[in-house]
Amino acid sequence: MKSHRRRFLFFFFLLLFFGMATISSAQTSAYPPVTIPGSEIRTMKSASTGRTYDLYIHKPANFGKDTDAAQNDKKYPVLYLLDGQWDFKLLDSVIGGLVYDKWMPDIVVVGITYHGENPDYNALRGIDYTPEPGDTKGSGGAPKFLQFLKSELIPFMEANYRGDPSRRILAGHSLGGLFTLYAMFSDPSLFWGYLAGSPSVPWANSALVKQEAEYAKNHQSLPVRLYMAVGGAEELLTPDMNFAKTFASRNYKDLHWDGRVIESERHSGVKPEFFNRGLRYIFSNE
Repeated sequence: MKSHRRRFLFFFFLLLFFGMATISSAQTSAYPPVTIPGSEIRTMKSASTGRTYDLYIHKPANFGKDTDAAQNDKKYPVLYLLDGQWDFKLLDSVIGGLVYDKWMPDIVVVGITYHGENPDYNALRGIDYTPEPGDTKGSGGAPKFLQFLKSELIPFMEANYRGDPSRRILAGHSLGGLFTLYAMFSDPSLFWGYLAGSPSVPWANSALVKQEAEYAKNHQSLPVRLYMAVGGAEELLTPDMNFAKTFASRNYKDLHWDGRVIESERHSGVKPEFFNRGLRYIFSNE
C-alpha cells in the first residue's frame, strides 16, 4: 500500500514539474501581437506643425472589395479622431456595434497620434490641442494643428480613402474636446459634425469662452451638428455646464446639437457612452 502511495506521489510531482516547465516556457515565448482587422498605420510629416504623426486608419468592411465599379467609387464619411493612441481601439468597437445595430453607416476613421519611440503624449497634445499658451511648455499650437488638418491630412484622406468632403467629423475628449470646439468656432464649415467630450473649458483663463463670445458677436448662424458630454463626477462639470448654458442661449440658426451629463462618471469613464451617443446623434435623421 505504501509502495503504491509513493509511486503515486512520484508521478504527481513529475507531472507538476513538467506542467510548470511548460507554463514557464510559454511565458517566455514570443507570440504575435493582437491586431485590429481592417486597420492600417500610415505616417505623415507635417509642414504646418513640424511634427510627424502616426495615422491609425479603420476602413469600412467592404472598402476596396466590391466588384461593382459604382461601389468602388463610393465616398465615405471620415471621422478625424484626436488622441488616437488612446481612443482608436475604443472607436473601432463602438462603431462596429453601431453599424451592426444600423444606427450609422460604416465609415473611415483616422486616429491621429505621434510617431517615434515612447512619445510624450501629454506634452505633445498639450502643444497641438491648445488655442492659447497655458501651463504646458510650447502650448498654444492649435492654429498650426488646425492648418495641418485642413491643408495636409484632410486632402490626403479624401484622395486615398475616398473621404466624403460633405461629411467630415472631428472628435476629441478633454484637451481634444477643447480643440474640437476651437476648430468649430474657427472654421465651422471645415467639418460636418463635431464631438466634444469633457472639453477643457478652463484652459488659459477660459480662452474658449472668449472665442465663443467673439463668434456670437459676428454670427447668427452655426451650421453644424454638435454633440457634447461631461461626466457627472468630474471637475469639469461646472465649467462645461456653464459654457453649455451660455452656448444654448445664443439660439444659433442652422445648429443641430445635443449634450449629456453622464451620471456618476469621472473624466475618462465618460468616453464609451460619449462616443456611442455622439455618433448616434450625428447620424440621426439622415
